[in-house]
Amino acid sequence: MLNFSNNAMKKSPLKSLYLSILLSITVLTAVAQSQSHKDFYLNLEDELDLFATDSTLGEKIWGLAALSVSNMRSDPKHASELVSQVTMGTPVKLIEETVGWIRVETPEGYNGWIDTCGLVRLSPEEIDQWKNADRYVFKQLIGYAFDAPSQKGKIVTDLVLNDIFIAVETKIGFLKIRLPDGRTGYVRKKDCISWNDWINKTPEVQSILSVARQMMGSPYLWGGTSAKGVDCSGLVKITFLSQAIVLERDASQQAQFGESIDFSDFNNLQAGDLLFFGMSPEKISHVGIYLSKGDYIHSSGLVHINNIDPNNPNYNFASKKHLVAVKRIFNSLNSEGIVGVKYHPWYNDPFIP
Repeated sequence: MLNFSNNAMKKSPLKSLYLSILLSITVLTAVAQSQSHKDFYLNLEDELDLFATDSTLGEKIWGLAALSVSNMRSDPKHASELVSQVTMGTPVKLIEETVGWIRVETPEGYNGWIDTCGLVRLSPEEIDQWKNADRYVFKQLIGYAFDAPSQKGKIVTDLVLNDIFIAVETKIGFLKIRLPDGRTGYVRKKDCISWNDWINKTPEVQSILSVARQMMGSPYLWGGTSAKGVDCSGLVKITFLSQAIVLERDASQQAQFGESIDFSDFNNLQAGDLLFFGMSPEKISHVGIYLSKGDYIHSSGLVHINNIDPNNPNYNFASKKHLVAVKRIFNSLNSEGIVGVKYHPWYNDPFIP
């Protein structure tokens, strides 16, 4: 352990010089990282204006998902394709409106139509108030908010992993929460994590794998990105979001970002790596999360585990897709396509006093 006492400094001028240099490097590195994060934040703020907002929407050009899960469809009708989902409290930018539906852009730049029942519209001032509120995040796979601080109370709403809401007060081990649409309820405090703790913690690979394993047996749902059902990239998306990391929506998009890993030798792979499958690197159609010893977890029919070794009995012989790319996410945090919630301008304002 380094001793920074005055006596220790006097006894060793060389050590004093070394420590001064070390401290200077540490400070400069911290400043550089802070500036880098700020530049990234400001650039992302500009780049996320992918779609022009219809002027008829007025001043309320922002929205929050109001339900535990709000479905996004390719066209403004319930019979159209489910393209994605947004969980409660997810901020979206409004693009255009038709009767009963609003087209939105999500924090990763995806777009689709949400039933107006699943959305609360906000002005820029109101979205800023939400960013500064005492927010909490639901950290269990599924659960409920009740009308009283007891699990015997009447259910106000169901909740799923990564739902965001405002805390009003704490009472007998419960949080009284306010949902984006103004409803209030009570949820067990131990089932939640405070906003600051969530966005400031160091992401953990094992926590991501734990969430994925909790989804074991869940049915495949095309367009699903919630604990109610997931497609292959949806499983990846919600597990990383549980660690406050926003990834791209589709497997082909996710494959464009992160550190490329040589997978000719399976020993190069690490837990948490993303495995991409398809006919070629240019035609990726599936993704899974690497566990260990060749095993990976993915959503195909249901969430389950297969092995990448053709000689392993758990190899997916039914699939004609081949492993064509491997990406490591944790070495590329806060780079294009891999954004910490803390530095995402729609969720947070870390550089605004």
